[in-house]
This record gives sequence, structure tokens and C-alpha cells, in this order.
Amino acid sequence: MMKNLLRTAFEKRSSLFEVTDAFRIVNGAADGFPGVTLDKFGDRFQVQFFGPEMLSRRRELVDAVSRLFNPVCVVVKERLSRSGKSLENAPMEIALGTREDAVGIVREGRARFHVDLLDTVNPGLFLDMRHVRLEVEERFRALSGAAQSGEGPRFLNLFSYTCSFSVHARLGGAAVATNADISGKILDKGRENYALNGLDLRPGEFFRGNALEYVRWACKKGLRFDGIVLDPPSFARFKGFNFNVREHLMPLVSECAQILNPHGFFMVSSNYSEFVLDAFSRDVLDAVKSVHKNARTAWKRGQDIDFAGSGSTKDSCLVATLVEVGSRL
Repeated sequence: MMKNLLRTAFEKRSSLFEVTDAFRIVNGAADGFPGVTLDKFGDRFQVQFFGPEMLSRRRELVDAVSRLFNPVCVVVKERLSRSGKSLENAPMEIALGTREDAVGIVREGRARFHVDLLDTVNPGLFLDMRHVRLEVEERFRALSGAAQSGEGPRFLNLFSYTCSFSVHARLGGAAVATNADISGKILDKGRENYALNGLDLRPGEFFRGNALEYVRWACKKGLRFDGIVLDPPSFARFKGFNFNVREHLMPLVSECAQILNPHGFFMVSSNYSEFVLDAFSRDVLDAVKSVHKNARTAWKRGQDIDFAGSGSTKDSCLVATLVEVGSRL
């Protein structure tokens, strides 16, 4: 029974097979597995428990995954305490394979990314932003093709994590893709992803610090970007500053708009479960319009097709919107 449910869930994602080998196979109750997610990262699989509903069937689930997919490695993470509280430092177990087996490479379109299922809660690639990353690459391909002369189109990736957006931007033809993140360790992983994709490291592409600090510095220096991605965590702390997405996001959007070129694009997203897509998209547009009066919303959306039932649980939420300034590419 469980194996059949897994097979059905896997086949629902068939349209992604040619695009990537990293996607979500099970997204909780919508796929018949309440409180459970199953992510595929190439030959490595990650099982996460966000609720107690199926904890007693943990071994059965791992066995079914092993029989159906023949994985190199299966890692299980419990994202809640026994009292039901969400855990950021989730207990992890290698249910199949070794520590070395948990490390590998996945493909996404033309890009390749390092993953490590045991490094942190997230292995190094946020699956629910795949469709936006691929679009960023296509937009820079169009921008670079339309460029007349000069330095070429520039991209800014705020809260960059392992720099996956920037890899796609550079593969699309961005002359410079700048990454800002508070973690030096994470930026090192971004450099590794650049190297994996044959991308040279260019001056100004890696900035360790908070996003607001970088945006204000860039504004003073007169830097401008043709594309900006702002995908912050719900909460972050850096040098005594506590970033709260509900309080600080829209003012940051307005400041970012000041360094956006007149025909650029700006994607803003959040996994904060209290945001509502329509209101979020409207607020982002208003913030950009405070600088660029002709800004328009190109799209607003949630998670991709592998996140069935997106928005029905706090652990599967995404609001994302893309604003264009000037004419459509």
C-alpha cells in the first residue's frame, strides 16, 4: 500500500524528470502521507517528519523508499520535538548508506549543485524555488542577448544562501552576479557551486554581511542591477540586528528598488506562513512603485507542482511575486 502511494506521488511529478533530478516526491497529506515530506536529491533521499501522524511507521516508510527507488542514501529528520514544537536543529539519522553517501551533486536545467543531506536542515538547495531560478536564467539570457555594449547585465542575490540563483544568472549571461549573505561558510559553498558550473569568480560577487548593509553601500556607490532576487528567511540575526520579515521586508524592498535599473526585474518571496499571496504581491508592487512609477506585476505564485497542497500547512508555504520595471522582455 505505502509503496503504491509513493509510486503514484512520484508519477505525478513526471513533468519534472527532464528538468531536474531534485524534487519533492511527497508533500504531506496531499500525497497521502500526513506530516511527512520526501525529497529526492539525485540518488539521495530525505524524509522529514513535521507531525506525529506517521512516526510509528517510520521504518516501513524507509523500507518502501528503498525498495521503490534503490537510493544510495536515505536521511531521516524529525522537525518537531516530542511535545510538538518545531525544531530548527532537527535530529538526523542515516537510515540507509553512510555519511559519505549523503554528499552528492544534483542537476537543475543546465546547472549543477552540491548537496549534503547532513549539513543542515536544508541540504543546500531550496526545491520550492526551482521554477524561479530557471526563469532568472532565461531572463538573463534575454538581457544579455539584447545588450548593446558596456559591462553587461548585473544580478543581485540577497540572502543568497548557496548562490543557486546566481549560478543560473551567470549561466544565462549575467556579467556579474553578486551574492550577499551573513554566513561566510555558506558563501564558500556558493563559490563551490560556481566552480562546479565552470564559472569564474568575478570582483564584487561575494559580500559577507546583511542585505540592508549591502543595499545601502551599493546605493552610495551608484551600483545598479538589472535583476534582483530577495528571498529572506522569516527571521535572522546579524551583529545585533534582528531581521523580522513581517516588519522589515517591505522597507527593504523599497530600498532595493533604488538600485534596480529602469528596465530590470525584481523577484521577492517568503515562506512566512502568515503572508497572503494577493496582499503580499500588492505590497511589493507598491514598494517598488515608490521608486519606479511604471512598475508592474509580471506574476504572483506559490510553490511548484511537486509541492502538492501548497499553503495548507505551515511547512509548505510560499508567496512569490515578480515585478518588472519598464517593458516586458
